[in-house]
Amino acid sequence: MTNREMMEYDVVVVGAGPSGLSAAIKLKQLTKEANKDLSVCVIEKGSEVGAHIVSGAVIETKALDELIPDWKSKNSPLKTEAKDDKFLYLTETKSYQLPTPPQMHNKGNYIISLSDFTKWLAQQAEELEVEIYPGFAASEVLFDEKNKVLGVATCDMGRLKDGSEGPNFERGIELRAKQTIFSEGCRGHLGKILMEKFSLNSDNSPQTYGIGIKELWEVTPENSKPGSIVHTTGWPLDNDTYGGSFLYHLDNNKVSIGFVIGLDYKNPYLSPYLEFQRYKHHPAIKKLLEGGRRINYGARALNEGGVQSLPKLTFPGGMLTGCEAGFLNVPKIKGTHLAMKSGMIAAQSIFENIDKNDEILEYERSIKKSWLWKELYKVRNIRPSFKWGFWKAIFYSAIDTYIFRGNAPWTIDHHGTDHESLGSKHDYKEINYPKPDNVISFDRLTNVSFSGTNHEENQPCHLQLKNEEIPINTNFELYDNPETRYCPAGVYEIVLNNNKPKLQINAQNCVHCKTCDIKDPTQNINWVTPQGGGGPNYQGM
Repeated sequence: MTNREMMEYDVVVVGAGPSGLSAAIKLKQLTKEANKDLSVCVIEKGSEVGAHIVSGAVIETKALDELIPDWKSKNSPLKTEAKDDKFLYLTETKSYQLPTPPQMHNKGNYIISLSDFTKWLAQQAEELEVEIYPGFAASEVLFDEKNKVLGVATCDMGRLKDGSEGPNFERGIELRAKQTIFSEGCRGHLGKILMEKFSLNSDNSPQTYGIGIKELWEVTPENSKPGSIVHTTGWPLDNDTYGGSFLYHLDNNKVSIGFVIGLDYKNPYLSPYLEFQRYKHHPAIKKLLEGGRRINYGARALNEGGVQSLPKLTFPGGMLTGCEAGFLNVPKIKGTHLAMKSGMIAAQSIFENIDKNDEILEYERSIKKSWLWKELYKVRNIRPSFKWGFWKAIFYSAIDTYIFRGNAPWTIDHHGTDHESLGSKHDYKEINYPKPDNVISFDRLTNVSFSGTNHEENQPCHLQLKNEEIPINTNFELYDNPETRYCPAGVYEIVLNNNKPKLQINAQNCVHCKTCDIKDPTQNINWVTPQGGGGPNYQGM
């Protein structure tokens, strides 16, 4: 096998999301102020910066104000200021406005496209001479003989399905660094490897997750209310399933609409995608979408564990930032400002300690002294209280918020891991979802075509089964193959082979949401990095 080309930097950042780009920008700002020079490289598996970024999103500018105080004069994509909030409880045919929880007040925040925001952050980073390489997927962590992280290697290009070298084969590149920042986003492939190798989760509660599914719509001018924010809870979910919707009005008649469902749901027949499609037919929602058109689609898993689920953040030669670690405020439904702040603290810690030691413990200590930690600590009990059911959780959350103000003398544990929460098919009835009408609701494959998703078909499958027999012998027999329902892109399909059921993996449909890696009940599916540039190509998401 040919040797890999090697490039050396002071710092390598894996992932051009808000945390990784904020770390790169902060590092360059610090070096400029100190008249020093640190070489910083950011690699991104998407075909361009922002291609794999999808979120609601409403951004709180606290971290941005610290990082780029004059951002308003730099043609930033923050154009739509939040004007009003509504919080609705839905039944099947009616909606009831509830008091908006204090964490969900959005005065001073902005409704944005997070993919556009990361593109803009990348421009700010490049102006500071950060090297950014989209289309380069980090597939391997490099270690020395003492298990210090030396950097990462990118994916080989041009391998065929059987793993052999095709006619256009090119070896990946080794990117070596004094410190490597891992900011791959929620359930990062390399982050998973690092957490296991260094036992980073030995002292925290298990991480728990949700799946967020989103469409971007262009609505009629009379239905457009730029700055309007609506969140809903209740129907179509039952009281034992955590979740709800968001509906954000941007400028130019654009509306972001989406649904989040906790991946601790129990019913194996539940389809997060079809729950979202059903929700859009609620009278209060359908009237907004009528006459409009869906222009983009995407999905992504998100962390819901909060402060008690954060892993150890450092190890020799590197650290975790952003959603890679789990920095998300669930009751606030925001994580961008936390991800950015974690990247900024990582940069400061590296700048001050890069030549002193292998593991920069100062990073985690600084995180725990910051406003980021205080914010997450105050809301730590809200999400896990929903394991008691919807109404009990609402009652408890009110007490925790208004009486204890987030400082209750206890911390509620989560339910356990999401993949263990699924019940047997024998204990649940199938859910009879209505067929999409292709006007308000759509089938999965049609929607995937609006995500820009593409993979080189003749490459090794990046959705790996540890055991080929489990999908039928276990998942089919016990759960009626839930992977065919929890995947929002139609990747998993049961087909007949010689009159016997067989799992078919349509990897080219994958939108990189990571839900299968999280929810598979036996953890038999391992999501690994496909060749660089493959996956969705989100625009305006």
